[in-house]
Amino acid sequence: MSKPQLSELRLSAIGGLLVALGPISLSLYTPALPELVRVFSTDVATIKLTLTSYFAGFACSQLVCGPISDAFGRRKTAFAFTFIYLVGSVIAASAPSVEWLLAARLVQGIGAAAGVSIARAMVRDLHTGDASVRIMNMIGVLLAVGPAASPTIGGIALNLFGWQAIFAFMVGYGAILTIVLLTLTPETLANPDPGNLRPLRLVRNYRRLVASPAFLGPSIVLGCTAGAIYTMATLLPFVMIEEVGVTPMVFGFSMIMQTGSYLIGAILMRKLLQRFEAHRLVPIGIAMIIIAGTLMATLLRVAPPNFISVMGPVAFFAFGLAFISPSMQTAGLAYFPEIAGSAAAMMGFFQMGGGFLGSAVSAAIGRPVFSLATIIPAMAMIGVVAHYGLRALAGPQRMLDSVSDQIIKPQAPAE
Repeated sequence: MSKPQLSELRLSAIGGLLVALGPISLSLYTPALPELVRVFSTDVATIKLTLTSYFAGFACSQLVCGPISDAFGRRKTAFAFTFIYLVGSVIAASAPSVEWLLAARLVQGIGAAAGVSIARAMVRDLHTGDASVRIMNMIGVLLAVGPAASPTIGGIALNLFGWQAIFAFMVGYGAILTIVLLTLTPETLANPDPGNLRPLRLVRNYRRLVASPAFLGPSIVLGCTAGAIYTMATLLPFVMIEEVGVTPMVFGFSMIMQTGSYLIGAILMRKLLQRFEAHRLVPIGIAMIIIAGTLMATLLRVAPPNFISVMGPVAFFAFGLAFISPSMQTAGLAYFPEIAGSAAAMMGFFQMGGGFLGSAVSAAIGRPVFSLATIIPAMAMIGVVAHYGLRALAGPQRMLDSVSDQIIKPQAPAE
């Protein structure tokens, strides 16, 4: 099978829709968290478990959907998992109890997981080097739009129609994605190999990935930084609504500071990519994340939380993530073209696994402000140490240096 001829723009649009499925399903739902405590007559810890179950399903499913896409193709796998997501969304919209909601969120997480790994694998199927970074960056730009609007939409839907409307919106998104997969998405994997699902080969492939500093470094960085964004999603509703005192609708608007900052960072990076190699922009993102973590660790300890002391550092963190994420994704996948699905899946596992661990620890602590001031800075520091430590260990692979000397060159995109 020859490679399909996809323009960077079309591939970015399809990839953006796939990748946004998971974050939208998270951020759309967050304004309703305090309300769900009342609706289901339960406590905060139990409602937080609906987020934890989503993270668990998402993280664990990553390890399955990636190899399946290596075995049977990206398009078929994406369609199957999107159907699973639709089933979970329908169950969530009609959940009669919190136990049903917990189960539905787990199913949603399992289905949404394919979006991240398959979108990244599709890019790796067709592009490497700076072309890959440009596409990953554009996916990031498109990705920022959905989550930026989602808390606002979720807050309005909650206020006007009730919590079920939020999950009805998710059903609609899943249906649109299904149509896109069926009508506009070609298969990008030239030679699917069912042998990739053999247990011994699967174990060997994953062992090869985790043994490579060139893969492990970017994956840990994404696990700590993108995972911190997911952890914040479990903390910010309670900090902003219960501690700062804003309404769910105002909270939805306030989240524009996070996703808007990511969007600005992604657009600025795209402009800078015209003059600089991608790896040279990574230190800017690292510096912004360090600043954000430092501000969180100090401002939330010296005075009661307010809008600026909470959302200001969050905006810095999101801006920094926009500068490092495309390069990390490209670097982590660069040396594994024949198992790009498994590599993207393992990278996604680290990313959502970080969110799962962060949210689980914060739920166990039970103090949202303290968790925001402690867990997020700690994750940022671990990510920075992993970046520089494992980058040095990567040695000859030079995981964040220019990849123009790779054996597999990017093909020129065309319609």
